[in-house]
Amino acid sequence: MRDVCIVGGGVAGMATAIFTARAGLDTLVIDGGESILARNASLENYPGFPDGIDARRYLQLVREQASTAGATFELGHVTHVEPIDETDLEAGFVVETDGGEPLEARRLVAASWPDSEYIVPLDVGRIQRGSKHLVDVDEAGRTAVDGVYAAGRIAGEPHQAIVAAGHGAKVGLAVIHDADVNFYHDWVAPEDYFTGRDREVPPGCEEIDDDERRRRDERARETILEAFADPLEDEPTMHPSVESD
Repeated sequence: MRDVCIVGGGVAGMATAIFTARAGLDTLVIDGGESILARNASLENYPGFPDGIDARRYLQLVREQASTAGATFELGHVTHVEPIDETDLEAGFVVETDGGEPLEARRLVAASWPDSEYIVPLDVGRIQRGSKHLVDVDEAGRTAVDGVYAAGRIAGEPHQAIVAAGHGAKVGLAVIHDADVNFYHDWVAPEDYFTGRDREVPPGCEEIDDDERRRRDERARETILEAFADPLEDEPTMHPSVESD
């Protein structure tokens, strides 16, 4: 029984996973194989990259960050989700994929644009937009079914990576809240920030001394330098409707 199963390995799903895993929830991401962001030739409106970034490189880094946080991954497509007990949604959900054994999770996050067919049995409420079906959610990404959430484009959010990341993080915080995790703020603070004011370090926060800050900064710089050392050979994924030569 996983604490959280996230369907979709794109920006929204990864952002959710980073937050839930860092909060100590056992988080599994079922990845369909390729985010729609991989069609982007150059991601140039994401804060922090003045001259843009290769979208595939960005996806690699986000996935690595979720893995470092403690999330695990399974490659596949979810085909069906149903409650373990129709009378008790707190018992969790059975998640079936197109390969492998069914999985069980206490909470489910749909972040799988544009596919939402697998949650039809849950009757979460869907909204048709053209040929797509969005999932009806509240402002925090909760659906009408307790324990089921939706993040990113499938929840009706705009088609921008920064928006998907922000919404995924917001949904992750909703999942953490609903899971009754002892959590205040995911924040690494300098030494004495809290304790220097005779306060306990809040749950989810961490104080580090200057030596540890420098170690983490060095590790972070090494990771980025290694990631950008060589250009990616992969080309953007073309839209399926475009015929290849």
